[in-house]
Amino acid sequence: MNLTHRFHLALVTLGFLALSSPVVRAGVTIYQTNYHGWPDSYVLSNGEVAAVVVPALGRVMQFGYVGEQGVFWENRSLDGRIADGELTVWAAKDWVNFGGDKTWPSPESDWSVFTSRKGWRPPPAFDGWPSGVKIDGKTLTLYSAEDPFFTTIAERRIRLHARKPQLEITTTYRRTRGEPAVIGIWVITQLKEPAGLYAPVPKKSVFKDGYTLLIPMPPPSLKVENGLLSLVRNPKSPHKIGLDADSLLWVGEKHVLRIDSPRVKGGDYPDQGSSTEIYTAADPLPYIELETLGPLHQMKAGDTIKRSNVYTLSRRTQSTPEAEARAILKR
Repeated sequence: MNLTHRFHLALVTLGFLALSSPVVRAGVTIYQTNYHGWPDSYVLSNGEVAAVVVPALGRVMQFGYVGEQGVFWENRSLDGRIADGELTVWAAKDWVNFGGDKTWPSPESDWSVFTSRKGWRPPPAFDGWPSGVKIDGKTLTLYSAEDPFFTTIAERRIRLHARKPQLEITTTYRRTRGEPAVIGIWVITQLKEPAGLYAPVPKKSVFKDGYTLLIPMPPPSLKVENGLLSLVRNPKSPHKIGLDADSLLWVGEKHVLRIDSPRVKGGDYPDQGSSTEIYTAADPLPYIELETLGPLHQMKAGDTIKRSNVYTLSRRTQSTPEAEARAILKR
């Protein structure tokens, strides 16, 4: 490791990408760091943006411009902790929300069928057990253990674009054994409090109003106008809507994150036909979720399914969040 990387590494350890020295953009670098108390974490950087991967939690924990705060939401009260991995503990305790970007199997409504667990809780290998790491050139791959209930392994191939502020994560599920079962790939990205959330409404949406309610009470700020759906977080109560949009946008005070994951024509989607979803949490945890879902598949032993998300960062240039969203969607 050269002196530049050592300096960069020391600063990353103090906080997210607190880099004050000039950066030479010469492709993508991957190096190990201690991130908020997780010692075996990794940073992928192209000099403009960087992503932080925490294998102890099996997720991408942060994404942002170098030298600035990232856009992913993190539960900083849990710094350095790990989830309860033992099955006996997993069965007894409640879920812990760390934040970041992760994958769960869908449909969510079938979890208890696989786990025989009363109450809500993600299957442990998808959210609780640490992941292995494989680095191949400029690509880092997280791979889970076999989930004992879904008998499925999840791999997440993480790549930064060499010259653009863009992150691509390709998620693959491989069924290792067991009777055929219906499973889909679901990716959940938790983000900080937004100035606005947006999604383009397809001209021929599968939903009458361009969306469907997944929690009965609609968000008070929800509106659809000139082909654009918008809302903000309601601090008093949670809300969730399903969509058939190919893109979701988070607009902050300074930055914008666009997530692209095109819908598969004719695919069988969960949650009333949703291929994208927006969830907004109530206080005291001020976060939102932009979620993408792949089609459901009947998986038998040896089968694999794959889904890619592209995350593109940009800086605010428009005076209002809505104007920013419309400008980005025109590009």
